[in-house]
Amino acid sequence: MNLEEYFKRIGFHGSFDKPDLATLKLIHKLHVMSVPFENLSIHCGERNIMDLEVIYNKIVRSSRGGWCLENNFLFGWVLREMGYDTTRLASRVFNSGLNDFYPTETHLINKVVIDGKAYITDVSFGVSSQPWEPLELVSGKDQPQAAGVFRLIDKGDFWVLEKTGRKPEVLNPDFAKSSLVNRKETKQIYCFTLIPREVDHFFEPSHILQTDPNSLFINKSICSLQTPTGFRALFGWTYSEVTYKPEEGVDVLDMRDVTDDEIEQILREKFNIKLQKKLQPVNNKASYTL
Repeated sequence: MNLEEYFKRIGFHGSFDKPDLATLKLIHKLHVMSVPFENLSIHCGERNIMDLEVIYNKIVRSSRGGWCLENNFLFGWVLREMGYDTTRLASRVFNSGLNDFYPTETHLINKVVIDGKAYITDVSFGVSSQPWEPLELVSGKDQPQAAGVFRLIDKGDFWVLEKTGRKPEVLNPDFAKSSLVNRKETKQIYCFTLIPREVDHFFEPSHILQTDPNSLFINKSICSLQTPTGFRALFGWTYSEVTYKPEEGVDVLDMRDVTDDEIEQILREKFNIKLQKKLQPVNNKASYTL
């Protein structure tokens, strides 16, 4: 495991001898543009393992993506190796079906302190909820990014991340009423505390997410990758290209269903992923939208 190999994976060619905010912003953005948010291993008959070396080999050497427990675990290691003051945190994801946060802390994020200011770095939520840069840990501050305006709100016992986005413009009429389309202008994404967490805090959540029949990651095969104009996503057999158009106040969603025969090519050409085992796509209804 070494930084040079990781930097090559994300296309970072700058100097990393100074752990400053500008460098953090750059590697954060390069990571989300290069490494997909995906759970495809689960749907290839494999397991996701909370082992840093296994994750490093998967993402860096095998050009795969990963879910938050992999991407943000790896990113935290990268930040520490670069000299950043980094703390691993846990969060509870918002479930729109329950209209509440899940009771279990299943989402891993990192807090970074630079020159006395704290930032939340999350390189693995995916789709339109994915920040492209770290978010300053200041309550109520509007933090505009490509996907919309993010806000971190201090609720006393915990913090909440929310985002105000734009209206969806769905090009394909077949998907006009799709449950994959988010229609809430402002949505809560997750909540978290500032309690530092060790890696073993996530062992049980990782097991639950891969075995619970109600888990989002059991019910959907997911792959998404940020692009300079928005993001791409493959949920089961539904492939989407989303273009952010803030000047028009909309996100343009180009959605279509693909065949089993097209999936391998789409993963290779749109996400730079080549699977070793055959994917069994799944797209059951679940609380997850573009």
